[in-house]
Amino acid sequence: QVQLVESGGGLVQAGGSLRLSCAASGRTFSSTDVSWYRQAPGKEREFVATITWNGGQRYTDSVKGRFTVSRDNAKNTVYLQMNSLKPEDTAIYYCNTPTLRRQSSWGQGTQVTVSS
Repeated sequence: QVQLVESGGGLVQAGGSLRLSCAASGRTFSSTDVSWYRQAPGKEREFVATITWNGGQRYTDSVKGRFTVSRDNAKNTVYLQMNSLKPEDTAIYYCNTPTLRRQSSWGQGTQVTVSS
């Protein structure tokens, strides 16, 4: 079964950028959709972006035009490039696949903190 590890979070000022990585181990995930989610303190986990197995992209409205999801199947890694960050983007960011979500299996995530 594939396991996912998120990295790349940190502290950044408003207007700054970060690139998150989601690295897969155990098996390749080139044939599956991969999504990013985030959970802010005291809030429910919410959808951020998806990249489909063939490169299609979807975004939640609040990040459109600022975030870009991409994948490098040779490296078994999915990325989330986040530009023009806002304080409301502060959250723990997770990546996942449909199969792992059905199993309620989530990684530790990576913390993103945007200061005003």
